[in-house]
Amino acid sequence: MIKGKLVGLRAVEREDLRLLRDWRNIPEFRRNFREHKELCMLNQENWYVRTINSANDYMFIIEDLSDSKPLGACGLLYTNWINRSADFSFYIGHQNLYIDNGGLAEDAARTLIQYGFNNLNLNKIWMELYEFDTRKIDFFLDKFGFHKDGMLRENCFEDGRYYNSYIISLLRKEYI
Repeated sequence: MIKGKLVGLRAVEREDLRLLRDWRNIPEFRRNFREHKELCMLNQENWYVRTINSANDYMFIIEDLSDSKPLGACGLLYTNWINRSADFSFYIGHQNLYIDNGGLAEDAARTLIQYGFNNLNLNKIWMELYEFDTRKIDFFLDKFGFHKDGMLRENCFEDGRYYNSYIISLLRKEYI
């Protein structure tokens, strides 16, 4: 387990798949994910097998250190070992929080960022966020100093209209 101050990050186990599916299927969450369809257990099983066998994907359950309760999921995905970059995946599923104000999300994100830079030797951690996902955009720009690298115009179709998406990133030298 990778430990922060409030939370730990542990490997995803098969027993977590039902909970992950339920969190991912929360409509307010799902609209923010690139994989926006309703997921079934077979989707979760296939994802799990692919992920655990990948040398480029690191997924974790965010767990409360005080009681081992699962709180959410996060990961560094699609790792490019030549460019030393990875896509940051992150949410707090517990109580449908998505991003909380109580410090759990901040501690989990900080712990994963440190792991990415200090253990995986990444140079850049990035993510694609839709323009309506303002909670996550503001969270990563304000709390961690991520930068907007660019905008993909009308890159998301949601609720009958097209939205832009932003690519945001943090470089190792900006974090240290």
